[in-house]
Amino acid sequence: MILVFGGTTEGRVAAKVLDESGATYWYSTRGDLQEIQLAHGHHVTGAMEVPEMVTFCHEHEIRLIVDAAHPFAVNLHRNIVDLAGQIEVPIIRYDRIYPPHDKDIVCCQDYDDAINQLKAHGINRLLALTGVSTISRLQPYWQEHECWFRILNRDESLAGAQKAGFPTDRLVYYEKDDTTSLIERLQPQAIITKESGTSGRFNEKVTAARQAGIKIFVVERPKYPTAQDVAVVHVNGPHGLRRAVEKLLPEFYPLHSGLTTGTCATAAAIAATVQMTTGETPSSVPVVLPDGETIDVDVTYSDGYASVFKQAGDDPDVTNGIEIRAHVVPCDHFEILGGEGVGRFTVPGFDFPPGEPAINKVPRQMMRDNIKENVSITISVPEGAEIARRTFNPRLGIEGGISIIGVSGIVKPFSEEAFVASIRKCMQVAKASGSNRVVINSGGKSERFVKAQYTDLPQQAFVEYGNYIGDTLTIANELDIKNVTMGVMLGKAVKLAAGNLDTHSRHTTMDKDFVMGMLHEAGINIDISDLTLARELWERIPQERLQDFATVVINHCAHYCAPLLPKGRLTILLIDDNGKIYHS
Repeated sequence: MILVFGGTTEGRVAAKVLDESGATYWYSTRGDLQEIQLAHGHHVTGAMEVPEMVTFCHEHEIRLIVDAAHPFAVNLHRNIVDLAGQIEVPIIRYDRIYPPHDKDIVCCQDYDDAINQLKAHGINRLLALTGVSTISRLQPYWQEHECWFRILNRDESLAGAQKAGFPTDRLVYYEKDDTTSLIERLQPQAIITKESGTSGRFNEKVTAARQAGIKIFVVERPKYPTAQDVAVVHVNGPHGLRRAVEKLLPEFYPLHSGLTTGTCATAAAIAATVQMTTGETPSSVPVVLPDGETIDVDVTYSDGYASVFKQAGDDPDVTNGIEIRAHVVPCDHFEILGGEGVGRFTVPGFDFPPGEPAINKVPRQMMRDNIKENVSITISVPEGAEIARRTFNPRLGIEGGISIIGVSGIVKPFSEEAFVASIRKCMQVAKASGSNRVVINSGGKSERFVKAQYTDLPQQAFVEYGNYIGDTLTIANELDIKNVTMGVMLGKAVKLAAGNLDTHSRHTTMDKDFVMGMLHEAGINIDISDLTLARELWERIPQERLQDFATVVINHCAHYCAPLLPKGRLTILLIDDNGKIYHS
């Protein structure tokens, strides 16, 4: 069981990540105002001291703690570390993403230092964005200088300000003014804020002050406490949190996540750059993902290059276990090249023109964001050419190897999102091919049959939808594809005819009552009470009535599918097991 200390943006994200497992956990907040909806978690509210925490953890068999509390909750962090030491469990510290400090920011170690810094810089009019709990900490300043505090518009916050003796006419509220409008109205000489990270709107506060040309004072976040007998894993985003839980409590998630080829290539390039510039060979390197969070990736080294062996987790991926290498040399500019086993684009429709290595836009940007030096990076995959034959690449017009891809940097197991993303890319390529029609099919078998109807179309015009019929048609409409032919075999067609736009067996099964209704609609009276598979209907329905039944099925499918393509024309072809094609 996992115990989360939340009440923050990070706490809410942590709950969402843990809910993905389907397993139960506990989510602790100090007050009821911080409660959130949990799919599989249980709330526990009210502040607990360490002895109460220990009792709770023993009673509920807590084996892992996720500390997602506010970075300035110093006492709580100390109590959590004390707790972890007593019950001998690890901590995942889910922290925030902190922007770097620029030269125009005056850093303060604590509030006493902040007061000294404010006075040293001659600040007499201050807007404090540090929260109601810091009013007493800054009292020596505001008793002598003009100061406003922005607080939450809650009774408890107002009571806290009054208890500290702060003048109520100098209180301003989040709900009424953003930072920019407050600065314009109050005309302070400076703002002071906590180092609260991106989720604490740090960037918004700093940007507003810079635009107004006023000074910025920042109280630095406290260091996280340490203890010799407590293991603490630091993460700053949802992907890192899930990977840490998978490592520390493997059974919590029935399926484990993995890394994209883009993340692997980026990690290898970072490691090779570190080796080239410093001579060091760390066993893992930090990689900043597209969402801004950082994860550590294991790397290895050989003569002249660094490598990452791709771990796909439990996602069925033919690239699992392959070696992705990066060779880095100094250069007068930054460039990324494709070496052995990395495919090349041969048709338009991708992020880069034909002839470029099949390293997509996001992985390239990841390498640029993670590596500041001007270097020449060559990515290679020794097994890439062989593995590519088992991917979509030949169909897409990518030759010679695999693609270096990935949008989030992380692969979730059996990710519907990833499959739909691949469909979108195929549809983009199909449109870019210049074909006047795109033919979508459930798989290779149906495609072979339909190709005989459209021998003049290029290979790129044929796209597999798997089970995601609704998503594929929606994408076609978004891309303004005017003519779409859909080939569908009877097993998926009877599900689609009943309105199931995702025909995967984990979402829907054949509805025999509905099939019986379609038979009656076609004027066919046969017994299907013992029907197991839809394709058996091809043998049971009299040959002379097959077209009648096919027409009914196609019309029902069109009822749900055609509205998804309002700007185009949809043709539906029903295919039997022998390749015969039925039109409506």
